[in-house]
Amino acid sequence: MKYIKKNLEPSSFSKWKAQENDDWKPSWNNFQKPEKIDVHNELLKEQGYICCYCGVRITIEVSHIEHFKPRTTYPNLALEYSNFLASCPGEGDEPDWKNPQKIPPAQKHCGPKKGYWYDENLTLSPLLENCAEYFRYTGFGEIIASDNDTMMDAAKATIDNLGLNQPILQTSRRKEIQKILPLIDGCSSEEIQLLIKGYQEFDSNGQLTPFCAAIIYILKSYFDETG
Repeated sequence: MKYIKKNLEPSSFSKWKAQENDDWKPSWNNFQKPEKIDVHNELLKEQGYICCYCGVRITIEVSHIEHFKPRTTYPNLALEYSNFLASCPGEGDEPDWKNPQKIPPAQKHCGPKKGYWYDENLTLSPLLENCAEYFRYTGFGEIIASDNDTMMDAAKATIDNLGLNQPILQTSRRKEIQKILPLIDGCSSEEIQLLIKGYQEFDSNGQLTPFCAAIIYILKSYFDETG
């Protein structure tokens, strides 16, 4: 999980909500184009086009607006931009319809897996500036709760309730981690630090590298061993 720094909500969204009057009130049910598209695009930009939870690459076609605190439980936050994130579809690989016997079972994760789950004591938020400190990653792509005694239970609950250790995610993380291994072999501490900085930043297209939180953790672990 990587920290997401929220931007201001799009002006079109603010203006749409400001039209409220005695005969009309903005609601999630009447929240449509073009304002909804503007909001969705802004979420993608501030997240560097990666899922708010797992870090896979997302686009406006392959993602949805996620309420971090469920709107059913917190109706007052249904149109609160600070409660919006962009999540991946969380349904695993596309099935191979030409080979029905190879269709994998659903491996729900992220928004679809989370559903209406939220516990103020156990749900770790990507809006928490130091959220990455509460998770560890292995070279095989597994995500594990860190040894932080005060947040270990929350990290474990978040991993379980968001399905962040689904096999498809472990495989995808492992592939991204393996890409960097040739780069760090023989690197100096200074070079490792430059790599870490690079994976923390948006590229020229405003994108972050998929699963950059896992990559950064592996790089920092390597730096601790060589530094």
